[in-house]
Amino acid sequence: MSEAGTSVADRMKERMERLKKLHNARNEARVDNHKETIAEDERNKLPKNWEAKKRQADWLIEDKKSRDAVAEKGLDYDRVKLLNVSAVEAERIDKLKAKKKNGDPGFSDYEAATARQYQRLIKQMPPPDMAKYERQKEELGDSFYGGSNPVLFGLHKDSKEAVDKMVKDLDGQIAKRKKYSRRRTHNDDEDISYINDKNARFNKKLDRFYGEYTQEIKQNLERGTAI
Repeated sequence: MSEAGTSVADRMKERMERLKKLHNARNEARVDNHKETIAEDERNKLPKNWEAKKRQADWLIEDKKSRDAVAEKGLDYDRVKLLNVSAVEAERIDKLKAKKKNGDPGFSDYEAATARQYQRLIKQMPPPDMAKYERQKEELGDSFYGGSNPVLFGLHKDSKEAVDKMVKDLDGQIAKRKKYSRRRTHNDDEDISYINDKNARFNKKLDRFYGEYTQEIKQNLERGTAI
């Protein structure tokens, strides 16, 4: 065989090997795409919160293992766990717990409501001005501390900013009280077409949606001229 024929055969062999590699790579990509399609379809069939539940389940399993390991050593798990928590992380956890905690459980009695109002107001107060405190103490002298017969009238004058803040807070309390103390008015001239409050609300809902279509029928029934 000539040298030219040998080179042509080698090139053909090399091309066939490349073609075979490309064919195998295409088959592998097809198989991988098929597997990924099946996996994606299975993921779509799972609940939306499946990943969160899985993370929670994994955390519970790891936490249980850690508790068992610490219990075997006769140690307190909570104390051991705190040793691995930094001060910054501990502060962040405390803030999250305080944020989730409901600070206003609702009305129980007037004393508790007054205490909650007091706590809310003092949280809004700015930090004390120590320079102003010392200045007033020097200006008022013994009257600054009061006594058995203090005479404080005319010694202190509230600033305009303090008065405006008090008025704003009182207006907010009045608006909030009106919002939560609103009573539904009762119209004595309104036709009684209900047997209780629940039935009255249901009738109003029906009238809101279908009143314009049933008004003529209702009037005919009241007049007794309905066919």
